[in-house]
Amino acid sequence: MTTPSIGGFTLIELVVTVAIVGVLATVALPMAELTVQRSKEQELRTALREIRSGLDAYKQAVDEGRIVHSVIRSGYPASLKVLVEGEPDAASPDGKGRIFFLRRIPRDPMIADPGKADEETWGKRSYESGADAPEEGQDVFDVYSLSSGVGLNGIPYRNW
Repeated sequence: MTTPSIGGFTLIELVVTVAIVGVLATVALPMAELTVQRSKEQELRTALREIRSGLDAYKQAVDEGRIVHSVIRSGYPASLKVLVEGEPDAASPDGKGRIFFLRRIPRDPMIADPGKADEETWGKRSYESGADAPEEGQDVFDVYSLSSGVGLNGIPYRNW
């Protein structure tokens, strides 16, 4: 009795090959998902660093007197949009110069809702609010992710 063959391969060889490919696929899929999550987490770190650097640069410009502000206020911008739109530069000789702190507001990569504007993907913490319970207020002192997910390091994204 002869073993059935397809294209020169025996049926057993084909079954073993399909089984091996199936096992490799079950290993590769979780690895691919892990790679995607690592990539998003790196984007999140970069975006947080970029926005926080812009907020710090704004505060420094206020402290140096380059941005006119009320003494009552904290010295932080009223919104993230201010970092992109810029503020008049008080040190400009002709009074027409502006200071810009960000080219654009980066999007939180953990928020997949395309209907939200980039600024709306971030939670904003006011200078008056505590670190334990961040709340929006008259200024933006810090930002955090609105995602309920947890990072590969075990820390929730909103605590990064």
